[in-house]
Amino acid sequence: MLRRGAAVALLLAAGAAQAHEGHGAHGLAAGLAHPFAGVDHLLAMIAVGVWSAAALPAAHRLAGPAFFLLALLAGALIGVQTGAGTFVEAGVALSVALFGVLLLARRQLPAVAGFALLAAAGALHGVAHGAEWAAGSSFAAYAAGFMLGSALLHAVGLVAGSWLARVPAWVWRVQAAGVGAAGLFMFASRI
Repeated sequence: MLRRGAAVALLLAAGAAQAHEGHGAHGLAAGLAHPFAGVDHLLAMIAVGVWSAAALPAAHRLAGPAFFLLALLAGALIGVQTGAGTFVEAGVALSVALFGVLLLARRQLPAVAGFALLAAAGALHGVAHGAEWAAGSSFAAYAAGFMLGSALLHAVGLVAGSWLARVPAWVWRVQAAGVGAAGLFMFASRI
């Protein structure tokens, strides 16, 4: 079972190791599609929701996604001004690997450390999103799209995290290890 899960994770990661093609994105639809366009963003956005559902008290579960979204928007504004830079893609992949660690440590890690990782990852993913924006088109529409797409994936993660909280612990460890392994594979392909 573990070998099959690892094989699936590696196959998924291999297909989208370079999620950003460097062309400009226009409008709401492009922004909405961006978080779904690469395994790196997809895994990270879902992992935020999974961690929030598992590690935070029920009354505060939306704080993880909200915190990530604020950092995502701030990072996008930086990406619009500066571009992606040489190591942003590697940083995005590394953030996915670190989300695997965060998921493995879900309750043992202080929430402050989890939120710090969310902020750093959100900013990196935001820089990648912002650098994709096509100048001359509406940044507000594009940003609304990637924020909405990211929020939808966070919601999927919240549901998945609630479900994973009720399964045997080994299932949790396998999914966390799968996220981490996919992130390491993507990181290795980008350096």
